[in-house]
Amino acid sequence: MTIKIIAQGAEAKIILSDKTITKDRISKSYRIPELDKRIRKSRTKAETKLLNKASKVVNIPLPIIEDKDKFQIKMHYIDGEKLSDHLDKFPLIKQKQICKQIGEDVAKIHDIEIIHGDLTTSNMILKDNLIYFIDFGLGYISRKFEDKAVDIHLFKQALEAKHFQNWEVLFKEFEKGYSKSKDSKIVFERLKAVEKRGRYKH
Repeated sequence: MTIKIIAQGAEAKIILSDKTITKDRISKSYRIPELDKRIRKSRTKAETKLLNKASKVVNIPLPIIEDKDKFQIKMHYIDGEKLSDHLDKFPLIKQKQICKQIGEDVAKIHDIEIIHGDLTTSNMILKDNLIYFIDFGLGYISRKFEDKAVDIHLFKQALEAKHFQNWEVLFKEFEKGYSKSKDSKIVFERLKAVEKRGRYKH
């Protein structure tokens, strides 16, 4: 059995073993041990709930198995192309199709009140022309249009930073897809307000 750490962040390490991904929440030495356990347990539980809820409307790695005692979530490894690394390599027509589909999928999770919290192409994998969303660690439930707008703003910034050659065209495709959301008009209006605030700060 080959065990390999494929990513490590401030909150968790991602381990690959025999086509299974384990997200292991890291203990924080600066926290009181009991509090540390409580936080890791509650965050693991919250993310598992989000993943299971999201799986009803979009593609995510399944099955989701939660181990509360070890503060871990296990799921199937999707051996596909991470969009942050591969989106720019596709012909523009395919890039546009992908971004339109991302928009449709984000509309679906927003319509069931899920905010991803880290909506970038680093958290999207393409396999067999299907987009899989990963890492809901910063996600939460919210009905607020503002939160949905901030989620989209994050994605727009990711396109501009990582896929700058075609980012405007690609974001327009995302908007077309997202327009399927029942609240798309209100969310896009709120997005303008979020962007104005960002420009004012700078």
